[in-house]
Amino acid sequence: MTQLTAAPAAPAPVATRARRASAPAWLHTAWPPLVVFGIILVAWSVASAMLGDRSFLLPAPYRIFTDGLFDPITGPEILEALGQTTLVAFIGLAIAVVLGIGWAVVMLQAKWAERSLYPYAVILQCIPILALVPLIGFWFGYGLPGRIIVCVLISLFPMVSNTLFGLQSVDKSQKELFQLQHAGRWTTLRKLQLPAALPSIFVGLRTSAGLSIVGAIVGDYFFRRGTPGLGSLMSAYTSRLLAAELYASVVVAALLGVAIFVGFGLLSRLVVGRWYDATKA
Repeated sequence: MTQLTAAPAAPAPVATRARRASAPAWLHTAWPPLVVFGIILVAWSVASAMLGDRSFLLPAPYRIFTDGLFDPITGPEILEALGQTTLVAFIGLAIAVVLGIGWAVVMLQAKWAERSLYPYAVILQCIPILALVPLIGFWFGYGLPGRIIVCVLISLFPMVSNTLFGLQSVDKSQKELFQLQHAGRWTTLRKLQLPAALPSIFVGLRTSAGLSIVGAIVGDYFFRRGTPGLGSLMSAYTSRLLAAELYASVVVAALLGVAIFVGFGLLSRLVVGRWYDATKA
């Protein structure tokens, strides 16, 4: 009788321990970068103090907030530039996504198409974008269109390469099953290849999202007409030797890139998380 009554009670402590173990699971992901961030701040502060009179070259971390983000003049200026940079980055990213997926789909249709077009995607990735920036300014002007084109050129290749990889990685047996059902090329693309390629597409999307921020800042750094973005502010702060304000704009740009990367990572989990472990991407 003792064994019969004790057996049902055994799973309860196990479940309790499992809940306790899984409750702080997010800490295992959060604490390592936080520790590294703390070490960086300490090293930064020590290096700034050791510079003495030349500490303006590397201002203490707190000055990024006092002289930059929380300054009544500099703070709103950086936030307005952040909005402009975000606008350019998202427009450029949207264009890069459409062009990249379309480019990959065209190359998927035949080997000769891939051999003909893929080298140009590689060439586009290898060309120093700074060499093209003056030409883009001559052709498209120095306003918003020129900045968007720079953004597209920088962020396009990851979408092309990752989408093509995903489309070509469909299981062979599944493709044969569609062929047995006499499914057309576009039916196979829509119902098999594109859904199967979604994890790879989101990998390219997260990579291109970060590069779109770089492209928006680079374009704005050289095209200084219209509403200024973070690139224009960085150029102005550099010319006036305003180190704290410059570091503040750099930190804001980095946080924007991290936020976009994390946002698309969460979107990836929502879209493909039910049938694919997005962390493997």
